[in-house]
Amino acid sequence: MAQLQNDILIKNKKAFFEYEILESLVAGIQLVGTEIKSIRQGKANLTDSYCQFFNNELYVRNLHISEYELGTCNNHIAKRDRKLLLQRRELGKWQRKIRETGLTIIPLKLFLNEKGLAKLEIALCRGKKIYDKRESIKEKDHQRDLDRQGRY
Repeated sequence: MAQLQNDILIKNKKAFFEYEILESLVAGIQLVGTEIKSIRQGKANLTDSYCQFFNNELYVRNLHISEYELGTCNNHIAKRDRKLLLQRRELGKWQRKIRETGLTIIPLKLFLNEKGLAKLEIALCRGKKIYDKRESIKEKDHQRDLDRQGRY
């Protein structure tokens, strides 16, 4: 069972292309009902999700966790807001940074830790400009060419 838990890793690949990552942090996530069972099956999607403050608490929005197939009337709502569990000091620090500089908090990875608890890696990000995105594409193409040359 421990091997199964370490295999669950859901990434937000789009975030690394769209944003410049400044800081990252691992947060717990408050789940209800059958959500953890769906995560263990790998049925979650981080694309287009983001974090937002409400009443000095951080929530992740648009995180899609599919309904559990064997869940009955007790099944969960797929795209509900979920509270993130962080220390008050960390919340205050990130809230100040967002207010002052206009940064965004984006989820990067959803995974299960060694105890089987769902964790979400979030990052303080700044949006990339179009020329930065082009530079990222050039770097990927260059790296791909180098890898091809190394194989043959």
